[in-house]
Amino acid sequence: MLAVFEKGIGKPPEELSLPSMGLQNSKTRQEIAETLRVAWPEATMYSLSNGNFLALSHEDESPTHPRSIVVVDDVFCIFVGTLENICDLRRHYGLSRQATEAMVVVEAYKVLRDRAPYPPDQVIRDLEGKFAFILFDAKGGTLFTARDRDGSINLQWGMAGDGSLVCSDNPKIITEACGKACAPFPPGCIFMNGSGLMSFDHPLHKVRAIAREDDDGSISAIIFQVDLLTRLPSIPRTGSAANWAGAAVVNEE
Repeated sequence: MLAVFEKGIGKPPEELSLPSMGLQNSKTRQEIAETLRVAWPEATMYSLSNGNFLALSHEDESPTHPRSIVVVDDVFCIFVGTLENICDLRRHYGLSRQATEAMVVVEAYKVLRDRAPYPPDQVIRDLEGKFAFILFDAKGGTLFTARDRDGSINLQWGMAGDGSLVCSDNPKIITEACGKACAPFPPGCIFMNGSGLMSFDHPLHKVRAIAREDDDGSISAIIFQVDLLTRLPSIPRTGSAANWAGAAVVNEE
């Protein structure tokens, strides 16, 4: 899977650009789209405004970690993996037995967006399985990404040459798109463009960017980890507008 969003929508953490020569070998959104067409000619691609896009290929797909994409009411969701409790989730959200994992995630998002009095971390904790997903609400401009707590599915994110956010489960695509300006998406975390990166298991603790240096003292890589020693003062628990536009902000430092 691959998702690319301009800086104004994706709002990637600035720390992604810190590794040495981070953005020197990276591409623009248009160049990434062309790279995709060459690498995955059979891929399903959804082109959005301003050169933003999502794409899915079934090439080299693992039978235990299937990929799927769904579009419902201008909400796009790419899902990789499986949910062990999908039957319970279908019943909870009133979905049919044919509903896929991607459909469940879209319905969970729509319920939270429109009427739920609780924050995203509470809902994502209810997802049991091995998964990673990227969701984009084209009407609201909301971007929502998550990875299971064990990091079972490969998911990386990076910053393109034009500042765009790039997310993919394919390391080669990420490297070609972002050069060294990329990092693994932290397990057990969710990212929303309106509020930033947070841990769904430890929502009251910050997620910090940690720089790794090479022998010359240059930053060679960035990883994101939950800082269990730093506690956020509070997290909003009511009001659907606050849930998605202003859920607990985690400042990467």
